[in-house]
Amino acid sequence: MRVQEMMTRRAECTRPDATLQEAAERMNTLEIGSLPVCDNDRLVGILTDRDITVRSVAQGHDSRTDSVRDAMTPRVFYCFEDQDVTEAAEIMRLNQVRRLPVLNADKRLTGIVSLGDLAVESGNEQVVGEALEGISEPSSPQR
Repeated sequence: MRVQEMMTRRAECTRPDATLQEAAERMNTLEIGSLPVCDNDRLVGILTDRDITVRSVAQGHDSRTDSVRDAMTPRVFYCFEDQDVTEAAEIMRLNQVRRLPVLNADKRLTGIVSLGDLAVESGNEQVVGEALEGISEPSSPQR
């Protein structure tokens, strides 16, 4: 099964120059915890509710003036829409992420796939179980 068969199409994005408050409001409205960050339809990062909390609020910054660029994670793990779901699950497992932006052959964002999508749609319990096990392992401290 290919990623494009189970991904959420038209994933919502935020811009790098949007304020963190705007991004948080968007997450709240959409009832999601992360947003891909796109600059002219190109994926340049990912912003999570945890990024906002740890990299801005906890540091005493103002979410009304800090930009998404200030708190986003610029290194994004992604997959392609024509990849097999087992490959997407392996990317999740190896990088301990629960969601992957999905790109087309031109590297433009076309959707997002989550571990939940894989669990519900793929029917491959072994692949999903292995991905969840890898995601759940404690990560090594960053230096």
